[in-house]
Amino acid sequence: MKKNKIETEQTIQNLMKIARWHFTEYGYANVSLEEIVTEAGLTRGALYHHFRNKKGLFLAVFEAVQKEVGGYVEAAAAKSNNSWDQLINGCQAFLEGAVESHNQRILLIDGPAVLGWDTFREMDEKYSMHSLKEQLQLMREQHVIKSVSVEAMTHCLSGAMNEAVLWIADHLDQKNVIEEAMLVLRHLLEGLRR
Repeated sequence: MKKNKIETEQTIQNLMKIARWHFTEYGYANVSLEEIVTEAGLTRGALYHHFRNKKGLFLAVFEAVQKEVGGYVEAAAAKSNNSWDQLINGCQAFLEGAVESHNQRILLIDGPAVLGWDTFREMDEKYSMHSLKEQLQLMREQHVIKSVSVEAMTHCLSGAMNEAVLWIADHLDQKNVIEEAMLVLRHLLEGLRR
């Protein structure tokens, strides 16, 4: 029984790895499920058993990318014990992680278009905004930031960063553009600081 679960998980992970590469390289609209299953050495039936359809496979890949970026953000934030520095580090890590070439198309282009705005926002709240909200709540309790609505701060800051990521993605010199965006974010955040 354990062997079947392990093999099933390996099959799922292999399909997602192959699909992620295809979605990154060609975009959702140009990806053929036939190519994915052929590369995985499976049948369409096996893919449909695990993911129901192309959109289901894309959702699983999108969610994996969201988790990956979320982990990158949390690891960057954890490099400091100071809650202010954690916030700054996390913001910068989000900008860097979201514009990585292997994440851009899935997160920024196809994600909202394929999944629809409601699902996209639900995933964003689950994997990005939740951690941001927790950090801002902690900072408010520590009296590091002003006593304003954490919910409003979370949405405003998340929206600003999501828009900044789209802007950064349009530039070839992303390192310098990330620095420019972080300078502006730091100035915006200073307005919240006590």
